[in-house]
Amino acid sequence: MKNSLRRFSRGTGLSAAVLGASALVLSGCGAPPAEESSGGSNAGANSDYLGCIVSDEGGFDDRSFNQSSYEGLQKAKTDLGIETNEAESQASTDFIPNVDSMVQGGCDLIVTVGYNLADTTKSTAEANTETNFAIVDDNSIELPNVKPIIYDTAQAAFLAGYASAATSETGKVATYGGINIPTVTIFMDGFAEGVAYYNEETGEDVQLLGWNKESQNGTFVGNFSDAAAGKTNTQNFINEGADIIMPVAGPVGSGTLDAVIEANSGGKDVKAVWVDSDGYETAGKGEEFILTSVMKLMGDAVEDVISTDVDGEFDNTPYVGTLENGGVALAPFHDQEANVPDDLQSTLDDLQEKIISGEITVGSDASPE
Repeated sequence: MKNSLRRFSRGTGLSAAVLGASALVLSGCGAPPAEESSGGSNAGANSDYLGCIVSDEGGFDDRSFNQSSYEGLQKAKTDLGIETNEAESQASTDFIPNVDSMVQGGCDLIVTVGYNLADTTKSTAEANTETNFAIVDDNSIELPNVKPIIYDTAQAAFLAGYASAATSETGKVATYGGINIPTVTIFMDGFAEGVAYYNEETGEDVQLLGWNKESQNGTFVGNFSDAAAGKTNTQNFINEGADIIMPVAGPVGSGTLDAVIEANSGGKDVKAVWVDSDGYETAGKGEEFILTSVMKLMGDAVEDVISTDVDGEFDNTPYVGTLENGGVALAPFHDQEANVPDDLQSTLDDLQEKIISGEITVGSDASPE
C-alpha cells in the first residue's frame, strides 16, 4: 500500500506549508497569506512561465481548500522557478472579474478553486483556448484546456466516521455542511457510511446527527463564512449528546472549534474532525481537541498539474485523488492518539486496505466515476 494508515496515525504530521505571496497582486482582491521568499534552488528556472490561481469565497487563508491549493502554487514557484499571480475572491461576484484579470495578465495556467467557480471557468476557457485551466473540486467541464482536480473524499471520510463511532463515549456523532453541494456531501456520505459500517461490524448503535445519507438531507449553514452559525450548530449537536462533530464548511469550521473548546473547558469531553487539511497543523486553535482530519492533498495535485504544463504535457484527463494514490488520507491522531487503541488503529489500516482493493466500496453520488 502506497500510504499506510499507520504512517498517518503514528507519524509526524504534514509539515507547515510555505505561504508565499506572488509578485503580482490584484488591487481590491484582498491580501493573500504573508509573503515569504521562495528561495528554491530552481529560482528563475522557468521565469517565463506564469502560474495563477483564483480562490473561492473565504480567501487563501481559510485554513481549508483555498489555502491548500494556494500552497501548491507557492511550492511550484519554489520548486520549478515559475512566476505566480493570484486573485482572492471575497464573494461570488468576484469570480468573473478575477478570472478575467488572470487571463489579461498573461497566465499560462489558471487554477480555479472550488465547485462554485465551474461556470466562470468553463465560459472563460471556451473564450480563451490558448490558456490552460485546472479546477479544484469540479468535474463538470469537458474542454481540452481544462483539467479537473477531484477527490474521492468519501474513502477517507469513511475511515473518519468509523474512528469517530469507535471512540465516541456518548454513542452520538454529528456532521454538518456549509452549502449542500457535491464536494461537501461527499464528506458527509463517507462519514455516514463509516459510522454505519462500525455499527454493522460491532452490533453497536452509534447515531449520526446532522446528515441522512439516504434522503440526502441534513444541516447546512448556507455559506462558507458564518463561523457564528457553525458554533451554534455545534452547540446544538453537543446539547443533543454528540461528542464528535465534523464540520464540512471551510472557515465556518472555526466556529465548531470555538464550541468544542468551550465545551471542554466546561467539563465535557468533545472532539472535532477537520476536513481538507490536517486541522492540527492548520486550524490555529483547539488542535488538542481534533481527533483527526479528512485530508485532500490539494497542494500536491496543484503542483503536479503545473509541473506537467511547464513540461508541455498538459492534458484534460481528470486527476482523481484516492486512498490508493495518496490524494486523500486520514491525518495523524496527534494529541488524541492516546484515546485511539492499538486494535482500532489496526482495524483502520485493514479497512483502508479493503477500500483500496475494492473489497469495501464506499458509495456516494458525488464520488468520481
